[in-house]
Amino acid sequence: MTIRVILCDDHALIRRGIRDTLADAQDIEVVGEAGDYGELRSLLRDHSCDVLVLDINLPGRSGLDVLHVLKEEGSTLRVLVVSMYPEDQYAIRALRAGAYGYVNKGSDTKMLVEAVRSVAKGRKYITPEIAQMLAESLSHPTAEVAHEKLSDRELQTLVLIASGKRLSDIAAELTLSPKTVSVYRARVLEKLALSNNSELTVYAIRNGLV
Repeated sequence: MTIRVILCDDHALIRRGIRDTLADAQDIEVVGEAGDYGELRSLLRDHSCDVLVLDINLPGRSGLDVLHVLKEEGSTLRVLVVSMYPEDQYAIRALRAGAYGYVNKGSDTKMLVEAVRSVAKGRKYITPEIAQMLAESLSHPTAEVAHEKLSDRELQTLVLIASGKRLSDIAAELTLSPKTVSVYRARVLEKLALSNNSELTVYAIRNGLV
């Protein structure tokens, strides 16, 4: 049986790369592509699929937002998150939000095909690195770091600020108003007990977020 896949990533070149990788597998067919949440909703109305390959960093609603929406709607759609972000930033959050698996975009292409096949069968797909992180979170449940208290969007804002991006750039990237990004920044500073962007950057580096 052919596994039908929909891709959702805002970069056409990355979608093409994923599509070409999956095209080499005879049992997988890409039936649609979307660049943001709006396009994805339209696609899902007209096409059924077995696996949604979803990026975290989308304009407007992030991939994590999409996962939360699907979960609230009671959707049975199986989602594989494929992101440029390292596993330690978003993998656990994505799995908690309902994703069936998480693969880094820099991973071997065979891993992506294997992940799609596993998710299509209803099995969770986690790398050895994520398995280790899950094991550690169970062994040391009280050792929660401060940034785990941040919302998904707040964490995204923290990472982008620490990467050297200005608020106006972040607003454009996330399709938000600069005022909204400023609110997220203020919340991050408050929750992490920090004073400015320099301290945010130091915190992010120390905690391996950038």
